[in-house]
Amino acid sequence: MKNISKKKWYDYLWIVTVLYLVLGLFNILFAWLGLICFLVPLIISFTKSNKAYCNIYCGRGQLLNLMGTKFSRNKPIPKFLKTKWFRYGFLIFFLSMFINMLFNTYLVLNGTNNLREVITLIWTFKVPWKFNNLSNVTPWIAQFSFGFYSMMLTSTIIGIITMFLYKPRSWCVYCPMGTATQGICIIKNKLNKDS
Repeated sequence: MKNISKKKWYDYLWIVTVLYLVLGLFNILFAWLGLICFLVPLIISFTKSNKAYCNIYCGRGQLLNLMGTKFSRNKPIPKFLKTKWFRYGFLIFFLSMFINMLFNTYLVLNGTNNLREVITLIWTFKVPWKFNNLSNVTPWIAQFSFGFYSMMLTSTIIGIITMFLYKPRSWCVYCPMGTATQGICIIKNKLNKDS
C-alpha cells in the first residue's frame, strides 16, 4: 500500500497568494498584507539561518508549482539566470525599485507629490482598473499600497512567464527574496563558523 503523506496547513499557502492578488485589485489596501511575504523570509533567515520560507512556506512558489504541472514546458532554465551576477543584479534592481517606491511614498507623505492611484506592471504599463474610493485613507498609506502591490504583481507575472518557458519553479532560482535570504544565511553561517 502506498504511503500517502498527509498535507499540512502550509501546503495551502498558494491560496493566500491568489487571494492577495485578487483582493488587491478590489481594495488596494490589501497590498499591505504583502509585507508578511517580505518580512517573514528575512526573519526566518536571520533567526534560523536557513531558507525554510522559500523551501516550505512560499505561496508564490507553491502556486507556480501547481500551475506548472499543466502549463510549464519543463525546459531547463538558462544557465545565465542561475549565475551569481544575474541573481544579485536582479536583487539590486528590485531593491532599487523598492527604494523608489518608498521615496514616492515619502513624497506623498510630506505633500510634495499627490497620490497616484495607479498599479503598474514592470514599472511601466498601467493596469486599467477602477479602484475603490480612497478619500477616507491617508494618502501615503494608499501610495505605499499602489507601489507595493505593483511590485508583487510584477514579480508574480515574471514568475508565471518563467514558469511557462522553463520549469515550474524557475522563478525561485533568481527570486530577489530567495537571493537575499540565501545571502543572509551564507553570511550568518560563516560568522557562526568563525566564532
